[in-house]
Amino acid sequence: MDEALFTLSLPENEPVLDYRPGTPERRTLKSRLEAIAAEEIEIPLIIGGREVRTGRLGCCVMPHAHGHVLATYHQAGPDEVRMAVAAAYEAWREWPRLPWPERVSVFLKAAELLAGPWRATLNAAAMLGQSKTIHQAEIDSACELIDFWRLNAHFVDRIYSVQPDSTLGIWDRLEWRPLEGFVLAVSPFNFTSIAGNLPSAPAMMGNTVIWKPASSAVYSGYLVMKLLREAGLPDGVINFLPGPGNIIGNELLSHAALAGIHFTGSTETFRHLWQTIGENISHYRSYPRIVGETGGKGFILAHPTADVPALVCAMVRGAFEYQGQKCSAASRAYVPDSLWPEVKNQLLAATKQIQIGDPRDFRNFMGAVIDEGAFDKIAGYISLAEQSPEAEIITGGGVDKSKGYFIQPTVVVTTNPRSKLMEEEIFGPVLTIYVYPSGEYEKTLALCDTTSPYALTGSVFARHRYAIHLAHRQLRYAAGNFYVNDKPTGAVAGMQPFGGSRASGTNDKSGSMLNLLRWVTPRTIKEAFVPPTDFRYPSMEEE
Repeated sequence: MDEALFTLSLPENEPVLDYRPGTPERRTLKSRLEAIAAEEIEIPLIIGGREVRTGRLGCCVMPHAHGHVLATYHQAGPDEVRMAVAAAYEAWREWPRLPWPERVSVFLKAAELLAGPWRATLNAAAMLGQSKTIHQAEIDSACELIDFWRLNAHFVDRIYSVQPDSTLGIWDRLEWRPLEGFVLAVSPFNFTSIAGNLPSAPAMMGNTVIWKPASSAVYSGYLVMKLLREAGLPDGVINFLPGPGNIIGNELLSHAALAGIHFTGSTETFRHLWQTIGENISHYRSYPRIVGETGGKGFILAHPTADVPALVCAMVRGAFEYQGQKCSAASRAYVPDSLWPEVKNQLLAATKQIQIGDPRDFRNFMGAVIDEGAFDKIAGYISLAEQSPEAEIITGGGVDKSKGYFIQPTVVVTTNPRSKLMEEEIFGPVLTIYVYPSGEYEKTLALCDTTSPYALTGSVFARHRYAIHLAHRQLRYAAGNFYVNDKPTGAVAGMQPFGGSRASGTNDKSGSMLNLLRWVTPRTIKEAFVPPTDFRYPSMEEE
């Protein structure tokens, strides 16, 4: 088997199922939703392939029915963290020695399992545990995670095939080694695909990983871990460690073998991790790789020539899909006064049609926000808008956490383009609009570029080509993912590699080869077939 050069062609993206009434996938999903909701499971830590129970329990609940417990989960303490480090080190002895086709075959099999028998289960878990509608679950916990695993396997092939040229008598080679130590993967609640990708991308490159999932998404993370184990992932390659971030982080960030961090979450947490690594830098065996995707303040900027129905559709979907809990969500918009009356009428009409509730009712466009902390934060921004003389809520604003953490889709119009609602990440279904004078398009581009510290996603709507080109130039650093006449959400792995800079992260582009390059440390090998035996050079000869 080792005497062949294996290759993987570029895969096609996983098709999105539509779950129309009467389809088999709809019936299967409904059945899984009913089954999962009817049982309460216990989730252990998984360390070195063993299930570990600590007795320190947390709960997984439905955000849209927070009295309904889906699972209890065990939380790691310092002893379990040290066990995970030992397990990762033990696995590191063998996992990188496995030929790369054998390593990626685990994740290719996982992709096939998810595309088939596991699809309904993981989608149902995301719907119940993270309050995702069926469409939002399908594009995330099914399609994007499948795409990550298939595409990354292809990118591994491409990376390893990159080799230097050699001259006569010399053979030059590059060896793509994994990092020396363990990688800490810290995943968010909002995307199951990201949670699955953060530990698996480094693992594909031969690293071993300690995975700390978000406490509000332990349920779906545990199922991803079970899926990987069914696909044949060896013990200790990925260690599943839910628990308090400060306890797990303090133990791991002080360990000499920390080789890297793969992170998605808040800007504040990422800065704390980076600062702690800086303070500990002299203690590490090597300089840890730090890869992070953090916050966002996605924008939509309309030119006076924008197509209004397309603009309004992008505003509604971009701001309110998955309750605005996407770092890419449209959170601020700039609309020219010449279009505003028409935009306002259509936006209000569209927003009033949005249904909110339990995702098991497939007619709902929105579910609940993830937990009480998120609910209170978002409600605080709505209260700020209600009290500000510079702002007007033109639709929504209602909040109710009596049974579930529900917040109405809310549109605010502000006269202050640099208000908190235009600058700060809200991470909820709140869209703030600034109506600008139609003759000040270029000035508004500069305003958009300088208002928020984030630079993740944004879009411009215009028919005029010069206006589009001007936006390209003026907003070059305002977004790592930039859209023309489309909403600023929904990047597809392999097609629109995702990531931003400024306060939005390191822009290492998940869904591309660039991300995987961060998890290897190359070694150059030069072999001289006939080495010289005389130290003198021709230039040293006498005249």
